[in-house]
Amino acid sequence: MSAKASEISEMLAPTVAALGLELLGVELASSGNDAVLRLYIDAPGRPVDIDDCERVSREVSAQLDVEDPISTQYTLEVSSPGIDRPLFTPEQFGRWIGEEVKLTLRLAQDGRRRFTARITAVEGDDILLAHTAGDMRVAHANIEKARLVPDLVALGLAPQPKPGKAPAAGKGAAKKKS
Repeated sequence: MSAKASEISEMLAPTVAALGLELLGVELASSGNDAVLRLYIDAPGRPVDIDDCERVSREVSAQLDVEDPISTQYTLEVSSPGIDRPLFTPEQFGRWIGEEVKLTLRLAQDGRRRFTARITAVEGDDILLAHTAGDMRVAHANIEKARLVPDLVALGLAPQPKPGKAPAAGKGAAKKKS
């Protein structure tokens, strides 16, 4: 998350929590004089629905109008995390140990900025990953973007592999861990 997105996330998290929801993270994407402010919310123990998004949008819009943290015009979007859930904090990575994640780093590590790996542990602000090239330790501050890689077969969104054929390597089920 950018510094501005982190600032906005900290400002809005209590408002979202007061609605019984969790603010997972914020993305702020600028293009010229316009910007998109995207909030990802989660609902404990159930899927996020359109009513959740509308309630958060209403409350957050009012707060943003008063606090005015973005100097340009912007569009507010409130979204569920979806099956390719973004991960914003070390704590969120910790909830998904054993799952596959697609990462984009701010600075290249081992000659790469983009790769897919399995989350093996979280130690402080470091994310430990199993990659085909070997185990890696990535500082959370170096992660620009991270999304879970859903196992579409396990979710029932892709056909089962034919008997006798091994499933594609490295696919993990996208199920929330407590």
